[in-house]
Amino acid sequence: MPDSSSRWYNPGVKQPGLKRDERLARVIDAAIDHVDEAVLITTAGLDLPGPEIVYVNDGFCRMTGYAAEEVLGKTPRILQGPKTDRAELDRLRRCLSQGKPFYGGEITNYRKDGSEYVLAWYILPMVDDAGEITHWMANQRDVTERRALEDQLRHQALHDPLTGLPNRVLLMDRLEHALKRADRREGRVAVCFMDLDDFKVVNDSLGHEAGDRLLVALAGRLEGSLRREDTLARFGGDEFVVLIEDAPDASRATGVADRIVDALREPFVVEGREVFATLSMGIVLADSPRERPEDLLRKADIAMYRAKEKDKAGYAVFDPSMNARVVERMESEGDLRRALRLGEFTVHYQPKVLLETGAIVGVEALARWVHPERGLVPPAGFIPQAEESGLIVPIGRWVLEEACRQAREWQTLHPIDPPLVVCVNISGRQFRYPGLVQDVARVLRESRLEPGSLDLEITENVLIESAQNGLPVERLRRLGAKMIIDDFGTGYSSLSYLKRLPVDFLKVDRSFVEGLGRDPKDEGIVSSVIDLARVLGMETIAEGVESVEQAERLRELGCRFAQGYLFSKPMAAEEMGELLATGARLTGSASGGGPQPDAPGGA
Repeated sequence: MPDSSSRWYNPGVKQPGLKRDERLARVIDAAIDHVDEAVLITTAGLDLPGPEIVYVNDGFCRMTGYAAEEVLGKTPRILQGPKTDRAELDRLRRCLSQGKPFYGGEITNYRKDGSEYVLAWYILPMVDDAGEITHWMANQRDVTERRALEDQLRHQALHDPLTGLPNRVLLMDRLEHALKRADRREGRVAVCFMDLDDFKVVNDSLGHEAGDRLLVALAGRLEGSLRREDTLARFGGDEFVVLIEDAPDASRATGVADRIVDALREPFVVEGREVFATLSMGIVLADSPRERPEDLLRKADIAMYRAKEKDKAGYAVFDPSMNARVVERMESEGDLRRALRLGEFTVHYQPKVLLETGAIVGVEALARWVHPERGLVPPAGFIPQAEESGLIVPIGRWVLEEACRQAREWQTLHPIDPPLVVCVNISGRQFRYPGLVQDVARVLRESRLEPGSLDLEITENVLIESAQNGLPVERLRRLGAKMIIDDFGTGYSSLSYLKRLPVDFLKVDRSFVEGLGRDPKDEGIVSSVIDLARVLGMETIAEGVESVEQAERLRELGCRFAQGYLFSKPMAAEEMGELLATGARLTGSASGGGPQPDAPGGA
């Protein structure tokens, strides 16, 4: 054991209160050296340069890296540095100046090698026989590891574990403080709420790990487009929020949104593939510094949905009229849920005819909503809301079940060769639903409809997305169902995708059919589509045929199938059954209900 005297400082003057028996001192030193805490004793003076260290134990030397002789006679300031809390030291001085024990909190000090450590401490006065304070004894405990663990837990509680960004809790706290600062400075605060467009497609096609990597890369790119004083947070899932302080008007926030749009023009590389990511953004400017954070975020969320409705990859600035739209959307969604629960949906059918003979070879199933107050609602009146809310999946599943059941019944009652085919529209969101293939297989099995009697109709844009992201065109085709591309020529046509994917029919859009006989450009487009289908081994169907002249020209160009008001309007199942029972041929006499184009499809 080292000589106990080496840990005591004696500058050659009498030290009141430290009359010692050397044997007792050694016993005390040995006991103190066995504790984990650091112990030091200083003189009682508080004036600058401050008290002097007169004793340290081995625990102090282990904790600080200093030998006793290096600190004896020095002031405790030798342990202090840039991160030492000056407010805590001021509290210490006030307490000691009143002769009270000091039960401190925690403070950062520095070891001999310059490294930081955090200690918890308390200081007790040492008095002589007369009750006068002669020295201070400080006990210090190293809590660096505990503090690090607490900091880690605090960080985890306030930050997103995937991206490292502030999470919802920390964002709400910062937003609340930003509003208070704005109140004091008479400034304003803006919030930009962002949602990643079509993120589910990435998860479904490339997997959730790839989706996580995309979110991390996106967070990095977003941070790079912001100012240092802005706060970027991951609000949850694929939602991010930017808090913008010192925003005198909306232009500061729209400038941020423009920079974000520019930052996302280049693709991300995920799983060796290039993936383009776009965000729909809603911007709100705080009308009052006393506005509640949750209300501000709600308004920004409303504006974001407005941006998504208008056009993805853009932004919208909140205005009060948007509240009414949200209420309307909520009521509409509630009505749709009720309609699904109460069985208010029905299916109408429009015949598909063979142009050469007028024979009915198939029907297209079109969903209708029999609203208790509004009457018969066509698809345009509810499909967009169903798509947005996700209700399109159960509605579409019901339409598929009903259409296949009805088609099988008609095949039994009114047999033709080949059997009647039913066409069901599949929306983009429904097509991305992971259980679609299983649903189709189950419905075919339960309805006992031959797979070759089911056509599934998707839009051209969904087809391209399918080719890029592995959506289930090929799996559906393997079931035996046939695939139709709707609105061909109106989207982003890609012959390479068209050549690779197993598609059976191209549907010529009504906008081109309408110009037949009047617009040479439309006729050229229709002719090209028919020729392209023939080269690729596909058939063509023309929709929206309303005149005998259009039907005749389509037949001359080589289009075999058509549907439209010239032949028949969509009709209820009972009417369609009666028409099929007659074996009528629809040659375009007077069977329709006037040239009112039917809104696209069921589900």
